[in-house]
Amino acid sequence: MTAPPARPHLTYCTNIHAGETWPEVRENLTRYVVPVRERFAPGRPFGVGLRLSGAAAHALSEPEAMAELRGLLRAHDLFVYTINGFPYGTFHGRPVKETVYLPDWLDDERLAYTDRLADLLAALLPEGMEGTISTVPGAFERRVAGDADAERMARAMLAHVAHLVLLRVTTGRRVALALEPEPCCFLETTAQAVDFFARHLFTPEAAVTVARATGLAPADAARAIREHLGVCLDACHMAVEFEDPAAALDALDRAGVRVAKVQVSAGLRVALPGGTDDAAVLDALDAFADDVYLHQVVERRADGTLVRHLDLPQALAAARGTDEAGPREWRIHFHVPLFRDRYGRFEGTQAYVAELLRAVRQRSDCAHFEVETYTWDVLPEEYRREDIVTAVTRELGWAASRLEPLGGGPSPRSTG
Repeated sequence: MTAPPARPHLTYCTNIHAGETWPEVRENLTRYVVPVRERFAPGRPFGVGLRLSGAAAHALSEPEAMAELRGLLRAHDLFVYTINGFPYGTFHGRPVKETVYLPDWLDDERLAYTDRLADLLAALLPEGMEGTISTVPGAFERRVAGDADAERMARAMLAHVAHLVLLRVTTGRRVALALEPEPCCFLETTAQAVDFFARHLFTPEAAVTVARATGLAPADAARAIREHLGVCLDACHMAVEFEDPAAALDALDRAGVRVAKVQVSAGLRVALPGGTDDAAVLDALDAFADDVYLHQVVERRADGTLVRHLDLPQALAAARGTDEAGPREWRIHFHVPLFRDRYGRFEGTQAYVAELLRAVRQRSDCAHFEVETYTWDVLPEEYRREDIVTAVTRELGWAASRLEPLGGGPSPRSTG
């Protein structure tokens, strides 16, 4: 195993703020990120977990807009080391549900968008610092018909690796793509990610594909694939899937799949006693069943069987349709604040997040950590009464206390 890094980078993802255009991104940086830096990292550089929609990425491809962004970062002692390249389109204010994965890795636009994000990140990265981009786990599960679609997605990812190799040659900056497993997606668990890498990305044929596109020798191309492709572990997603953190990290290590990024997020734990006693619990859960986001549910029954539901409303309807179920636990993909451990009748997966962070620090060389509670606008009102800057600062403080030794990394040299 690789020794853990001495100074991890910790930030929060700007996808928590509504904003699809470059002017809206600029406003969010000044209105929210700067005050968070002043509270959480006074007197030192603060890394930004940038989220750029397809529209914002296009706009920042223009030199004038990029110069404006670099000037803003420089003026406020900010730097960008990671981009959330998962949601391409509108992410707040209207239902997104399963459309959040589109365009996916079956669509040419996903490759073009991710290439564009890599170009922008390379232009923003401080010298000597690696960048990461988290992305959709291939596609929504229902979109993938079989091995032919899996191979098609792999070819697109390998084309992106070739782009990253050539980008590194031309700019000297290294960027890695991190696939983010999520419930009800093609890559749902760590085990599925390991299998996909082994069958489609870490093969001699994949190395030849990258070698032909870059001019590298096949052996060097194989190493480049492992350097430029990895996973983003979302703590909420893993908790919902009842994954054991140490076992998951050991499986990735054995397969040679790097953990490029960790999203520090918590979900909901719900204990259902069984039978008619479930009614009050289910009624209380109605407050979390919003119309905007997909809230996948994984139910673990007394015998260890896992039952999956695409969304919380479907899970509630199924549970209300029977009074024969015994005691069981639900884990719900609803990102809740890290600094709370209870939500009325329910618990957060806060303890799981702490366990995962400890395991990552012990078992990997991952240095990129990003808080991602994007649900502030849809949380029940009683859990979102404080202003967003205060809430995010509290989340970062909670995560920082579990990532010792903590630092913002070496003071980055301006790229402007």
